[in-house]
Amino acid sequence: MSKSHPFLRELGERVRELRVAAGLSTAELARAAGMSRRYATEVEAGRANPSLTKLHDLALALDVGVPQLLGPGAASARLGRVALVGLRGAGKSTVGRELALRREVPFIELDERIEGLAGLSLGAIFELHGEAWFHELEAEALEKVLSEGEDSVIAVGGSIVSAPATFARLRQTCHTVWLRARPEDHFDRVLAQGDRRPMQGRPRSMEELKGLLAAREAAYERCAWTLDTSRLSVDEVCATLLERLAG
Repeated sequence: MSKSHPFLRELGERVRELRVAAGLSTAELARAAGMSRRYATEVEAGRANPSLTKLHDLALALDVGVPQLLGPGAASARLGRVALVGLRGAGKSTVGRELALRREVPFIELDERIEGLAGLSLGAIFELHGEAWFHELEAEALEKVLSEGEDSVIAVGGSIVSAPATFARLRQTCHTVWLRARPEDHFDRVLAQGDRRPMQGRPRSMEELKGLLAAREAAYERCAWTLDTSRLSVDEVCATLLERLAG
């Protein structure tokens, strides 16, 4: 029997490690990836040479990006796309503009692209058509942004974690960063922008914000990196991200 290629053996080891870390059996991984248990076993043994579509399905089943599945040498598949995720007031626009300026790449607000597709403001989208249509537009807007180039900084709405397929797509194609902050900082920053909607007619708005952060924390932690904008300045956040991208 011929020996398998070193790359395929390394791929198999990564798949097995990620499967174990995810708490999945081989049968469960195979079922989630839409392949036979025998084929999944062959992949882990380094004897299969999976197609790009099978790699994509494995990555989705393991909740990782294809570059992570392929290993460090495949990092160029995401090149320099950075996606900043978090609730309003996390600092996505401020950090995003500064990071894009330093890298000399486009800065893109995904919410603005969604409004452009709909011809409506975000508020009107939700009021007239609901959350489901918003997430359909969000997925379409993301694909358009991804088609425009492989170097950009993208500010993404915090509710993207409520659309698992779109959030997975984001993580597979971008270096995702959760910009976390204290609830008080989220609140104060939004008010400082002149937006008083968070507190209008909502005496328990701070408690609601804390509850939303708690509910989404596990999903946000799936981002590749987490940076605390309550503790770090914009300059420190950008410097840290530039260092990680260079590594």
